[in-house]
Amino acid sequence: MIKADPKVYFIMGVSGCGKSTIGSLLANELKIPFYDGDDFHSKTNVKKMASGQPLTDNDRMGWLLRLNEIALAKREQGAIIGCSALKESYRRILDANLQEYARWIYLSGSFEDVMNRLRQRKGHFMPAELLKSQFETLEVPQKAINVSINMPPEKIVNRILELIKY
Repeated sequence: MIKADPKVYFIMGVSGCGKSTIGSLLANELKIPFYDGDDFHSKTNVKKMASGQPLTDNDRMGWLLRLNEIALAKREQGAIIGCSALKESYRRILDANLQEYARWIYLSGSFEDVMNRLRQRKGHFMPAELLKSQFETLEVPQKAINVSINMPPEKIVNRILELIKY
C-alpha cells in the first residue's frame, strides 16, 4: 500500500484526456478521495456546453471557487481533483491558499489523439466540437507533472506515482 503525504493533486487537461479515469485510478492507489470537476458544474454551464457553446471566464468562476473550497477542506487528508484548469488564472483560483499542499498533474496529448478519444466517448455532455476551443484556450502549465496520454491508464498512473516521488 502506498501512503502519500497529504496533498491535493489537481489533474488537468482538455476534455477527453483522461482526467476522470486517471484521477480515479490514482486516488485508489493513494487511498484518497477523487472529485470529478464535471460533477460540480452548474446546470446552466452543463446546458451551455452541451449546446456547443464554450464557457466564459465568468461562467467558470463559481465552479472554480467551489473546487477550491473542496481542495481547502481536503488539504490535510489529501484528494485528487480532476478539472480542465486550462488557464493559469484558473489554476491560481483553484490552488489559492493551499501553499505546499497543491500539486498539478497535466495530462498532455495532441489534438488528434484527444479527438479520437472524444469520438469514441458516449454519454458525456461535452461535445467533441468544443475541443478546438479548449486547445485554443489551453495555457500549458510550467509547474506541473507532465504525463503523456499515449499509454494505457495503468502505465500513466505508474508514471505519475514515479514522478510524485513516494
